[in-house]
Amino acid sequence: MSQYLIPTYARQPLAFVRGEGVWLYDEAGHKYMDAISGIGVCNLGHCHPAVTRTLADQAGQLMHTSNLYRIPSQEALAQRLCEVSGMQSVFFSNSGAEANEAAIKIARLFGQRKGVSRPTVVVMEGSFHGRTMATLSATANAKVQEGFAPLLEGFVRVPFNDLDAVRALGDNANVVAVLVEPVQGEGGINVPASDYLPGLRALCDQHDWLLMLDEIQSGNGRTGDYFACVGDKVTPDVLTTAKGLGNGFPIGACLVAGKADGVFGPGNHGSTYGGNPLGCATALTVVNTLTDDVVAGVAEKGAWLKHAFTDAFADLPMIKEIRQRGLMLGIQLDRPCAELVNRAREAGLLINVTAGSVVRLLPPLVINQTEMQHLVETLSQVIHDFANEQEVA
Repeated sequence: MSQYLIPTYARQPLAFVRGEGVWLYDEAGHKYMDAISGIGVCNLGHCHPAVTRTLADQAGQLMHTSNLYRIPSQEALAQRLCEVSGMQSVFFSNSGAEANEAAIKIARLFGQRKGVSRPTVVVMEGSFHGRTMATLSATANAKVQEGFAPLLEGFVRVPFNDLDAVRALGDNANVVAVLVEPVQGEGGINVPASDYLPGLRALCDQHDWLLMLDEIQSGNGRTGDYFACVGDKVTPDVLTTAKGLGNGFPIGACLVAGKADGVFGPGNHGSTYGGNPLGCATALTVVNTLTDDVVAGVAEKGAWLKHAFTDAFADLPMIKEIRQRGLMLGIQLDRPCAELVNRAREAGLLINVTAGSVVRLLPPLVINQTEMQHLVETLSQVIHDFANEQEVA
């Protein structure tokens, strides 16, 4: 039946029919640990009972009305997100790319209203912001951009984690905003210095730029705070999130504060499905469940995993570095290692390789100690086998 699908994905040869917690089960009943949470989506694991119950109850009451009318669950979710982030108001979309599109439009409108005819957004090397034309243009990945020229103008790229490179743009009268991930996910779990986000905040304040944080992957408890910027004690002007917000239900959000609050007004932006009753009721349950008893344990779990992997790979020169913040982990190898995805799957473990040579791990935040031990032992064996075969070759 796959011949009826446009082949935009290089799919692995299995299909899942059931999920529970950190586990997925295929058509034959084989069990797999999902160590990437559906690419950072199922932070509460698969089929979390509170989320499932909310989805079922809300679907039986009301799924959609449109944004022509008030939506009480949308208002409640917006309030809750502002409470956990320190932001002021929210626009809801259906995905992270759409949330970032909203952010880019806010930056351009902000610049135009200041009299900047060619508003420019500073973006980073190694970044990933989505696959729409604007977010693709903001992304630093030649492979995903290939064939889609001309890309949109209005972006200038600098190295990640380099405040001096941003500071050097202070004389560029077209710059109106800085868009950055607090931790680069697709770029290989790149964690900047502790002064990076505060330094960007200071530069944006100095030059009247918007600080826009893409927390599509780092948000919703993934780093050990509800949003990474909360842990960094930085309040941006724009904050985008999605992925873990719906725990599998498609919903995104663009939050604004400070100079960005009030930029959008009626007619400036919209979304037919964005913020519908079903999505917002589900996301509100996700946020409340995460903040009640999950996020507080993430930092400790992540630190344990990093220590355990460091010990497990102490004898492997092939492992160059292990980068970690919360339950975002990147194991940097000294060579391409895409084949580890298949090897791990054969061992019952779902992982991801990004940036060519980085094993990316985004396990569900609800993973327990026994499951973490299983993750370390299984992946360690897979990588050691790979290393031994490489040495023989």
